[in-house]
Amino acid sequence: MGKLSTHSLPPELNITSTWYGPEMAQRKNEWIKELSPDEVMELEKTAEAVLNSNQNVGSLTSSGFPLPTLGAKLIALREELIHGRGFALLRGLSVSKYNEQEAGTIFYGLGCHLGSPRSQNAMGHMLGHVRDLGKKSSDPNTRIYQTNERQTFHTDSSDVVGLLCLKTAKMGGTSLLVSASTIFNEMRKHRPDLLELLLQPIATDRRGEVPEGMLPYLLIPVFSFYEGFLTTFYQRQYIDSAQRFPDAPRLTPLHVEALDMFDNLANDPKLYLSMELEPGDMQFVYNHALLHDRTGFQDWEEPAQKRHLLRLWLSIPDDRPLPEIFASRFGSVEIGNRGGIIVRGTTPTIPWTI
Repeated sequence: MGKLSTHSLPPELNITSTWYGPEMAQRKNEWIKELSPDEVMELEKTAEAVLNSNQNVGSLTSSGFPLPTLGAKLIALREELIHGRGFALLRGLSVSKYNEQEAGTIFYGLGCHLGSPRSQNAMGHMLGHVRDLGKKSSDPNTRIYQTNERQTFHTDSSDVVGLLCLKTAKMGGTSLLVSASTIFNEMRKHRPDLLELLLQPIATDRRGEVPEGMLPYLLIPVFSFYEGFLTTFYQRQYIDSAQRFPDAPRLTPLHVEALDMFDNLANDPKLYLSMELEPGDMQFVYNHALLHDRTGFQDWEEPAQKRHLLRLWLSIPDDRPLPEIFASRFGSVEIGNRGGIIVRGTTPTIPWTI
């Protein structure tokens, strides 16, 4: 099929979150933020005070986890996520000396200075555990983070996703990021006809986590251009598995071609950035502007050594507006109070082990 005119498409984007991986890899000093010994001590002492007081960590807010030294840096980091390159890495925690509750409290409390934590699954987990549970993505009720498989590039159902690395795999598990607007620009340049399809709603499987009164799949475009912002929502495996529902809109050969082009661009070494997360690293990624991925991995035999990350989903104040169609997944499009997964019986909780 020949190219269509681009006059009816959103404009090419030249913003700070439009970047190419190899060039971004040369700018590590910009996006790796080293925590000072004083900042680490502040986090540790504040977490210790919270735990000693027997507070419910899941009810914490920034005021309940005061960080007079680090707080200003976190506000600047939040601005970088929303209006800048779309990601950052905080480094400097010595997680080997913490138990999981201490590490989780530090991470959760720090996250509260960026936004409001949201439920990550039907069980109401406000602090998630990312580890291989021996499951397979071929099970339509399995979330891919519960496996050791390659995740593929995707977005999560929150404004920001944060990860704290506790243990690394024996081999693999590399973190990958790619700019959604860079993919958009490349498709706009080379195949605007396919890009046009990705600006229309596409069915995405809820993988069994269905809010009351909702369809078992979502209908959200891969790209939404709303009030001057390009927002992406994507998980290819869940798009493919949504086709198991007879009433879900069918993927045409052109849809498949468009999705394949999207994936090929995301997986192009000229576009994506790779990084190895070290124990103690905290990575924060802005879901509306970037997609993230993790390569498959081989884990250790010893249970205590197995790859383990903690995860936060955050709703961010002063964020961009989202089109109303996102309410079907985010529960609401209210800025600062959106995102997460809530179904009948969901009760917010923090599982310290899993």
